[in-house]
Amino acid sequence: MSDLTACGIVCPTDWVPLPIDPSDDVKSWAKSTAKALRDRSKAAGHGVDGRALRDDLRARAEDSRSREPFYAFAFYPDGFDTALAVLEVDLIHPDATVPRITLDWLADTFSAHDFGLPRIAHAELPIGPAVRLRQNFALDAPSAAPTGTPLRTVTYGVLPTGADSAVMLLVSWTVPGLDEEMEEAADSIVRTLTVEISISPDGGQIPGEHDGDHSRR
Repeated sequence: MSDLTACGIVCPTDWVPLPIDPSDDVKSWAKSTAKALRDRSKAAGHGVDGRALRDDLRARAEDSRSREPFYAFAFYPDGFDTALAVLEVDLIHPDATVPRITLDWLADTFSAHDFGLPRIAHAELPIGPAVRLRQNFALDAPSAAPTGTPLRTVTYGVLPTGADSAVMLLVSWTVPGLDEEMEEAADSIVRTLTVEISISPDGGQIPGEHDGDHSRR
């Protein structure tokens, strides 16, 4: 058996890491981060509503925290006081119900048919083989998006070489004109994933390349 002991990822600077640990002070973080983003936008020649930005940061952090992902990021380009997209990374481990995780299982499990069949493709990433799903979901809860607007997503399920667990990366957005840009962002960022794997029972470890801006154990 083997297990993922650490995971790293590199995101561009306009993808803001969200505080997802239960001990994080989201309110204080939202206030300081809103100021930093407002200053960055101002330096680029854009004005933003500081209060709206702070409220959106807090809402995005609390929403992602409710799903308990391994990582979460929100996309705030200069001049925007609401996030245009969210990126989340999570780990899936085998258990008694699913003793062996495969790409086919990931594709079946994470496929939705709210708006027809998902577009499924396979890719070979630096850390191992992956399945890619491009699909839209019906929004369940009230949101800022107009009624009837689908949640657009790109999902990657990755099987790191030598690991029994899978890494999931999900990018989601609602603005229709962003499809191409967000798909390209997902395809680029997923290639930065790194992992460390432990092998039992002797405890030997296969280190991954920890070059990411963000890494957790």
